[in-house]
Amino acid sequence: MTTPAPGPFRTADVPLTDPYPYYRRYRESDPVHLGPDGSWYVFRHRDVARVLADRRYVRGPQPARIPADCPHLRRTVANWMVFMDPPHHTQVRALVARSFTPRIVEALRPRIRRLAAELVTALAEEREADLVDRLAAPFPLLVISELLGVPREDRAWFRDRALGLQQATGSRVARRADGFAVADAAARDLDAYFRAELARRRARPAYGADLIGAMLEHGGATPADDDTLVGTCIHLLTAGHETTTNLLSKGLLALFAHPEELAALRARPELTAGAVEELVRYDSPVQMITRHAGEADRLGGHTVPAGSRVVLVLGSANRDPEQFPDPDRLDLTRDARRHSGFGMGIHYCVGAPLARAEAEIGLTELLHGLPRLAPADEPVQYAKDLVFHGPERMVVRTR
Repeated sequence: MTTPAPGPFRTADVPLTDPYPYYRRYRESDPVHLGPDGSWYVFRHRDVARVLADRRYVRGPQPARIPADCPHLRRTVANWMVFMDPPHHTQVRALVARSFTPRIVEALRPRIRRLAAELVTALAEEREADLVDRLAAPFPLLVISELLGVPREDRAWFRDRALGLQQATGSRVARRADGFAVADAAARDLDAYFRAELARRRARPAYGADLIGAMLEHGGATPADDDTLVGTCIHLLTAGHETTTNLLSKGLLALFAHPEELAALRARPELTAGAVEELVRYDSPVQMITRHAGEADRLGGHTVPAGSRVVLVLGSANRDPEQFPDPDRLDLTRDARRHSGFGMGIHYCVGAPLARAEAEIGLTELLHGLPRLAPADEPVQYAKDLVFHGPERMVVRTR
């Protein structure tokens, strides 16, 4: 028996603490839904997967909502792979893929483990602490700093600019009047930083030591490529930071809510790799992504006109019982590899291997370094952002 949809879908109406019952009503009654904003919202796994695999649906231009008086932010975002379509996307992705290989991620694992262990050791000194502030947010930034070869003495500055750039994402602009200005200043500073890094490395080549060196070695060795290289470095910083923060914090929340699964993971650490896939499926760090219809199409019984904005609700697709039986149950032994949490098709997340490694190592260090880790009495506070979805404050007890 299906439940009637509760009217026009508005992201502002979705409960941040648990959006999944709300999604279910649309997935069952109106799975390709025309919203009041003129966008088509897609809720079923099979429809989401079809759109992501269909090259008639394009990523489209950079967000038009970036004001014209933010030139640094506009130039930076224009050079992000996520806003590119072939053939430019193909060229940039090939450059990154040749440089950002599984071997580089595997070589990083000892350093990722050391960074996680340092943060867990510091966390253990406090009886209660905000896990987001003390571990989930700084951890991926430290890892990306290692990946990009950012010196340790620059990392506090680097983190400050990364957090500033976040002010232009999701609904954060609505919460801070000067959000775009802060993000534009951060984009300006990061642009200058990475251009200086490129110049320094060209003057004294030592290619391959980190991701910037690898990209220079594999086809970005002339100054004409700098806009793309700089934009890619900043994109990797932003894409790999916020999503992994949410994956770690929400993954731990899911385990707290399912103590039998938490106990199984503590007892059988060999489950961790599969557990990360299930945690991504169960509570996706990115809830929605957008495409544009390059031509008219029939989708879910509707005609989607050419040029339409199509919003793929990944969080709903990953709870679709047609793809994942008993989808609201966390099952760390489930084969969840067909989840859409990292996207699909040509825009599949190039940083997915790194995100998996960070989540595996971060959760392992937390659960084994803090055997009494548990939620504190303070309620979890979610960021007012449904797209990059996760807690902004999550207090835990460490002993």
